[in-house]
Amino acid sequence: MGTPANPQKYAVLAAPSPIEGTGAFAGEAIPARRKIGEIRGEMISVHEAWERVKTMERIMMVEISPRRAIDASRSSDPLRFTNHSCAPNAVLRIRQGRIEIYAMRAIPVGEEITCNYGETHHEGRLACRCGAANCVGKL
Repeated sequence: MGTPANPQKYAVLAAPSPIEGTGAFAGEAIPARRKIGEIRGEMISVHEAWERVKTMERIMMVEISPRRAIDASRSSDPLRFTNHSCAPNAVLRIRQGRIEIYAMRAIPVGEEITCNYGETHHEGRLACRCGAANCVGKL
């Protein structure tokens, strides 16, 4: 068995973000509607995910089904640092148990890659700091 193919299709760098903590930034120009890469991690139950997030400072958990979640907190994939934005340039899709991120438009080198998290377990209790003109103010 060989090594699995690298799921990262474009260079992405983790760096300090003006939105929150560390962000994911385009290390090269990314064309519109292209897969940027994936976020990998430990497959766990949703129940276990809920237990783990109680002790995490930064949550890197994605539910991929009603029963399964992926904990990306120990992943080496830079896309795990993708921050939320109310005006995102990328979209997160769950496909066959994988977390994939696609560019919604062309993303130039150095721009932060962002997704709209949609419904979260924060239930509106966490302030949004995306700075977008259409920012709803909370997650």
